[in-house]
Amino acid sequence: MKRLVAVLALAVAAMAVFIVTQARRLPPRAVLTVAATVDTTLPPAPLATGDSASTAGAADLVSVRTSSLPPPRRDLAEIQRRLTDGESGTYIREILLQRGDNNARWPDRQLEPLRVWVQPQSDIADFDRSLPERVRQAFDRWTRAGVPVAFTFVVDSARSDIPVVWVDKFDMAISGRTRWTHDQHWWIVGASIELALHHQSGSPLGGDAVAAIALHEVGHVLGLDHTMDERSIMCARVRVSDLSPADEHTAQLVYSIPPGSVVNP
Repeated sequence: MKRLVAVLALAVAAMAVFIVTQARRLPPRAVLTVAATVDTTLPPAPLATGDSASTAGAADLVSVRTSSLPPPRRDLAEIQRRLTDGESGTYIREILLQRGDNNARWPDRQLEPLRVWVQPQSDIADFDRSLPERVRQAFDRWTRAGVPVAFTFVVDSARSDIPVVWVDKFDMAISGRTRWTHDQHWWIVGASIELALHHQSGSPLGGDAVAAIALHEVGHVLGLDHTMDERSIMCARVRVSDLSPADEHTAQLVYSIPPGSVVNP
């Protein structure tokens, strides 16, 4: 009898380990949350005007829909070789951990740039006419980082792939939010950005803080997620005003491998 009980206990323990392991391998839910904020309790960020450190929390929305894009060519051994050879100096493993070991990226869009519409004006208090140009500069900065994605700026929001709009403030401690969609292959097929002009408390955000948050949100548009590295623009607490070498190298690595699982064929 004691032997039977021991055998049953071992079987239950093995099943529990299996369930936990499989749960960790599951891809993210169809809708997730990530976003960007400005936390006035933080010490001053190293921004030109001394604005408070911008922080990114949980508030960007990720959804899934089927597309007609062809599946990527996949060689698992080559994918893992590129990850092993290229991961030094990046935070790619942090991204994959948050994505259930899946890589998300746009198809190469150098010859067919993504169309971006930036809301040119707003009646919201403290809107500055220089802000749309600073958002466009954020897109251009990521292109210069070496990703095979180009952007062109359009005047018709209905014809854009990525609209960027202004909001007064969010009802949570964030100051930016990106929504993006990937298909069944993990190709990114759509995105949009909202940028706040005020903290949740109602105090205005400085231009440098808005520019830093825009840079962070464009990183999400491209498929990057948060890192613990405070020297990087993709840190959950944005304390910098430009991309770090780790930001650039991570983006390059994301776009050197196909979308989808990095552990399954």
